[in-house]
Amino acid sequence: MTQYDPDTLQNLATQIKAEATTLGFQQCGITDTDLSAEAAPLKSWLDKGYQGEMSYLENNVDKRLNPALLTEGTQRIICVRMNCLPPYIDTIKVLKNPDQAYISRYTMGRDYHKVMRKKLTQLGKFIETLIGEFGYRAFVDSAPVLERPLARKSGLGWQGKHTLILNREAGSWFLLGELFVDLPLPIDPPYTEEHCGQCQACIDICPTQAIIAPYELDARRCISYLTIELKGAIPIEFRALIGNRIFGCDDCQLICPWNRFAKHSEEADFTPRHQLDHISLIELQRWDEATFLKRTEGSAIRRTGYSGWQRNIAIALGNSRGGEAVLNTLQSMVDGDDALVREHALWALEAQKKRVTANSTPILQHPRAAKLPD
Repeated sequence: MTQYDPDTLQNLATQIKAEATTLGFQQCGITDTDLSAEAAPLKSWLDKGYQGEMSYLENNVDKRLNPALLTEGTQRIICVRMNCLPPYIDTIKVLKNPDQAYISRYTMGRDYHKVMRKKLTQLGKFIETLIGEFGYRAFVDSAPVLERPLARKSGLGWQGKHTLILNREAGSWFLLGELFVDLPLPIDPPYTEEHCGQCQACIDICPTQAIIAPYELDARRCISYLTIELKGAIPIEFRALIGNRIFGCDDCQLICPWNRFAKHSEEADFTPRHQLDHISLIELQRWDEATFLKRTEGSAIRRTGYSGWQRNIAIALGNSRGGEAVLNTLQSMVDGDDALVREHALWALEAQKKRVTANSTPILQHPRAAKLPD
């Protein structure tokens, strides 16, 4: 193994961070592989069943707690964050319009996994130009890696009460990635302060009350889980509360005071495609499977699959203002061959009928959503 003196390693770390910025990352920190402190919290969370159907989170716990087991020889982890908030759009206006589709802001462009992994690999190749061949591997939410604890340990921010990483200069509108390396680089001090104070806006705003306590999320109640990870029927108790959110949910970030410091992404690949930042539910429902696959090529939205996509749209149509076009669209979904979509379209038709009978207003979202800024 090549031996490096401390000054050489410190200089190398400085060059790595500079190159990370050049590649488009907004911050870069370096930490070690010791995550033993996460063992008890992780076990408790899993024991409560909060992972729902995400059984993969129960696997490779040893590698999650000791990243060196995931990639042999790993000594340090280079952690990065990248802004993901797309160019200015009236996000709140879309969320409060029950006839439009709300799609989580980070998913409307190119799949962030691919964008960031490519840049992290470029960072690894850059290091090779400085020191020659060495061991490295890039990860972006794609392996048993505890990204948030690593981000905190490397100094990128603290974990907010919504469980996301927060940064005083950037809020939480960013994505995380890691480069595992077999180099004994100097590590950065962890982020040990916590700046949420008495605020619990994220807890109060959650439509389904998925943040059951500060820093504790029951994924089974989370709209992101329900609309993306859950493959079967969405529990009836959550359907009206989902509102027009057809892929993910950003409420806890939209309400967070720290996000007044969030910066819009300058990454072209994160620019919304196909008008997904302001498109009607009916227009999206008209995408057949071939269109869905074509227009979501290279997109994180592919994860839900066409059936899940249509299921989510059916629920949102049930929560919309209604009208003849909505009723006809839902009836066409009932008449289709997909049993999962049919079930949710039937629920949506019934919801619309009840609304007409009661002469009530559309369900935009949880009553607490009134606290969202205009």
